[in-house]
Amino acid sequence: MAAPDYVPNETPVADRHYVSPPRRPQPWLADRPAELTGGQPMGVGLGVPGPDQGYALRLARRFESDLLLGPGEHAADAIAGCVGVALKRAACFGRAPVAADLEVAFRLFGFLPPAPDETLVARRKGLFAGVSRPHHYAEARQLVDLVPEAALRMPPSEVEAACLNNRAELFAVSTRR
Repeated sequence: MAAPDYVPNETPVADRHYVSPPRRPQPWLADRPAELTGGQPMGVGLGVPGPDQGYALRLARRFESDLLLGPGEHAADAIAGCVGVALKRAACFGRAPVAADLEVAFRLFGFLPPAPDETLVARRKGLFAGVSRPHHYAEARQLVDLVPEAALRMPPSEVEAACLNNRAELFAVSTRR
């Protein structure tokens, strides 16, 4: 729509369209002190990077009312420990976390049906105790390291079936604390 005749139209031509900045002759180099030059560092306790990892915490809140908690267990500890496992699963597939990642993590440790036996509840009580507190990062990393990648790559339906048959085959539950 054209502007009426009484509206001033003295805009310079250069302001009417985008003009890119002048070309830089040198290529960009990763030479700042904090740049990662050799790729993502790998090693014990460094985890696996993945996109949009904070979304897993939001997804985990959807499972909070369904968690099977024993006496002395807290939902915050179960969520904090299982979110790390879910993030590892999502990173194995090279994507952001989805609800299936959290479902697998909660089922592996018996927080979702089928109900676990008393020995697993006793072991996980020691493994998950206080993991939601920030100064228990090492314990949270131990939980993530307990679950092998083969178990994480299974679909949720297969994990549920394996939990009914023999949960110990999915991972080695140990008390390394």
